[in-house]
Amino acid sequence: MESASILRYLEGKTILVTGGTGFLGMVFLEKILRVQPDVKKIYLLLRASDTKSASKRMNNEIIGKELFRVLREKYSEDFYSFISEKVVAIPGDVTSQNLGLKELEQMEQICNEIHIIFNCAATTNFDERYDIALDVNTFGVLHAMSFAKKCLKLEMFLHVSTAYVCGERGGLLLEDSSSMDEMVKEMTKFDFEAVEKNLVKEKLNELKAQGATQEVITNTMKDFGIERAKVYGWPNTYVFTKAMGEIFLGRSKDNLPVVIIRPTVVTSTYKEPFSGWIQGFRTIDSVIASYCKGKLTCILVDPMLEFDMIPVDMVVNSIIAAMVVNANKSSGIIYHVGTSLRNPIKFCDIHDIVFSYCTENPWINKDGTIVKVEKCTMFKTMASFRMYMQIRFMLPLQGLRLVNKAFGQYFQDLYVNYDRKLKLVMRLVELYKPYMLFKGIFDDANSEELQRITSENYRDADMFKFDPKCIDWEDYISNTHVPGLRKHVMIK
Repeated sequence: MESASILRYLEGKTILVTGGTGFLGMVFLEKILRVQPDVKKIYLLLRASDTKSASKRMNNEIIGKELFRVLREKYSEDFYSFISEKVVAIPGDVTSQNLGLKELEQMEQICNEIHIIFNCAATTNFDERYDIALDVNTFGVLHAMSFAKKCLKLEMFLHVSTAYVCGERGGLLLEDSSSMDEMVKEMTKFDFEAVEKNLVKEKLNELKAQGATQEVITNTMKDFGIERAKVYGWPNTYVFTKAMGEIFLGRSKDNLPVVIIRPTVVTSTYKEPFSGWIQGFRTIDSVIASYCKGKLTCILVDPMLEFDMIPVDMVVNSIIAAMVVNANKSSGIIYHVGTSLRNPIKFCDIHDIVFSYCTENPWINKDGTIVKVEKCTMFKTMASFRMYMQIRFMLPLQGLRLVNKAFGQYFQDLYVNYDRKLKLVMRLVELYKPYMLFKGIFDDANSEELQRITSENYRDADMFKFDPKCIDWEDYISNTHVPGLRKHVMIK
């Protein structure tokens, strides 16, 4: 009997994508269009006032990216006609009922056509405003699921979460919802949605009554998010609201074919469509960029702990494989997509590789000066890091404050600038602390089984590889990731 085909499954399918302007959403879109041009249609849900604005966003923020270079070369002058035939930008928003679709006729058409919903809309800022993070990461999932139930031909609802919904737990972390069991039990005692929405409303009304500036409102709502996350046992707003999104998905999915993908830290492309493409800073990348530019001399991190990261094209391959293998099955299976179990790399090894790269390929400042990096001082505890910062920066800052006072505020601007920068550094350290001192290893038995199923049963499985064991970390970091980061993010 002829083996099955992933490409054959995708042929003639209609897919709805939320979060298409995000890193993962873009790479997913490019992969589908490149390997299966006979996909029927891909709807991109984009925040916009109307169809014209949505199309403009698609062209400027997605299709116009270098990521689509291979497709552009393949179709040449026919590129835009191919895109217009296959991709439809629709104005909408996951934070609204019916995904914000205002035209009833259009909504009915989409509901009658959709086979797959790929829900990767998210705000990934660790300290996002609480009202925004709740609307997108938690209640946005509810709206997407509610819409899915209206889709008559739906074969798959795939939701992208994060492996870090586990919070700060250590040890071997399973591909299940056990880290949220206690929260689920607590939520039987009260209406989480009503309580949190009411708290947000009260906080915003309070700020409005005080005549707070937009900056004050933003900062207050960011702090409020972290406060609420810690009340419920999560380290920051992002992972808390993503965990709540998973809980609401589990409660509302009924018998729909649902899959949850939990990637770890997603990094630049490994191979497809070309190596090294990345959009924006991805967690550890801001650390690497600061180090390359000579601005980072010390860091809070346990050098002997593993850091779990996975190239974005491998995540996309796992997503497509999971869609196909689980189509029309109501399993609700969860997949960890990461490397810490089968191909771990320690922080100290990452540091050594990046140090060697920066030594051989130093950053050149705009004035032509060459940056010479030294090895970072690493602090394994927050207490030791705070003590270092106290001696190295806070005491001199207090000295500057006294001098400024003695000289009639002559150094006020200098003092305020240094004080602001120091507070920002300490805030960022607090945000990243759970990941730089993270002691968990992500079990990926389900992902391993998914690889086995695809390799044994699908003749084109080689086009969708996501085996973490194939990554040579030294080669990937020094020849792909850091050069890609410099080219696509740091120099822009």
